[in-house]
Amino acid sequence: MLTIVLIDDDPISTFVTEKLISRNVKEPCQFYKYQSAKVALQEIKAIRPNYLFLDLNMPGMTGWDFLDSLSSDQNEAKIYILSSSVDERDIVKASRYSMVKDYLSKPLIKKYIQSIFN
Repeated sequence: MLTIVLIDDDPISTFVTEKLISRNVKEPCQFYKYQSAKVALQEIKAIRPNYLFLDLNMPGMTGWDFLDSLSSDQNEAKIYILSSSVDERDIVKASRYSMVKDYLSKPLIKKYIQSIFN
């Protein structure tokens, strides 16, 4: 079973992402959804996700703060930034994090899902 963490302060975005993944990935998936990056950070080590989808712009702890606080021994997940920001500076900044596999624009689309999970 794949374990997937979704961190986004927008519950509609999280709902859409979960449904798209569920419909397009053959393997069974268990989802952990967080509207707070801070809470996700506290629980991430126990969850040990295979994949993590992270929004950048959130109140309290941003996606950047989350990445800066996440140590590599806490994480084995493939991390994907899933953001509505198309700012080139964000895309470049994300590429500087070795644990970030890719920067994807919301909403997640079938083509992205196929490339991530195949």
